[in-house]
Amino acid sequence: MVDELEQAEKASPPEVEEPETGDGGSELESLVAQKDEQLARAGARLTELEQAFAGKETEIADLRQSRDGLEERLTNLNNSLSEAVASYKAIVVQSNPEVIQELISGDTIESVNESLEKAKELVSKVRQGVESEISLARVPAGAPERSLPDLSALSPREKIQYAIGKK
Repeated sequence: MVDELEQAEKASPPEVEEPETGDGGSELESLVAQKDEQLARAGARLTELEQAFAGKETEIADLRQSRDGLEERLTNLNNSLSEAVASYKAIVVQSNPEVIQELISGDTIESVNESLEKAKELVSKVRQGVESEISLARVPAGAPERSLPDLSALSPREKIQYAIGKK
């Protein structure tokens, strides 16, 4: 039997008892559990941030596309405004023939209106100056009114000849 015991001990290694760690082992397990929990929270937060980042990238792309569309629309509106102002300016020039075309300028309707008012004031001042010069040098227009010739100085014979020649 002793032989059997010895053979049994040789066949299976002796059981080694783990030293009892007491609080140290449970403390280590507690720290590992805390780290696992923190790692899980950090992973969840990382996932949230990645999703938010992807959402922001999509939003940025949408905003860029919107900006490009708005810039194109602004360019079209500026071109339309320039054409409208040019048309308005042409109409103002046609409707005010007394004003010299070069005096009407501007890139906006307001500036065209302002230049038109200034041009009208200038034309008015020039007109008043010319009229005052004309009134100072006024000469009666044409010959005096015609009247019948004075026949009282003529002799009777001349009067007869004048009357015959008249018929």
